[in-house]
Amino acid sequence: MSFFTEELKKCTEDFEGRKCIGNAMYIPLGGNNRLKIFFTTLGYADHYEALSISAVDKNNGVIDKTTIKFADIWGKRQVSNPNFKDGITPYVWKYGNDVNWYVYTPTLCDMELLAEQISDYAELFMEQSMELQEFPAMTMSM
Repeated sequence: MSFFTEELKKCTEDFEGRKCIGNAMYIPLGGNNRLKIFFTTLGYADHYEALSISAVDKNNGVIDKTTIKFADIWGKRQVSNPNFKDGITPYVWKYGNDVNWYVYTPTLCDMELLAEQISDYAELFMEQSMELQEFPAMTMSM
């Protein structure tokens, strides 16, 4: 497992059937829908500041995609490093073969916040058959 997939596992523990291929994770959502999640850069090489998340229909391709920026979820975090007196927005830094969080490592609570965002996005594309069974269409009687 790569660093990237190990970190993705931390924020997708509640999903069943997760599969890692390369540095991406795929999660079945029911029917033909899947999520594809991977770390992405936002303009700086080897500076991974966000997750790219896509809803994919296995027959028709990408339905929707979005970027979950760590700055939007976590904001700046205070660290004891004197070079970052105002704090730092977390990101993963790749330097040669080394990959790790730069200066600040997200806590369990941070990963739970990220997991909530992933879950909220996934709910938009989950199979709705159970919901439809619970609330059948009402018929009008005359």
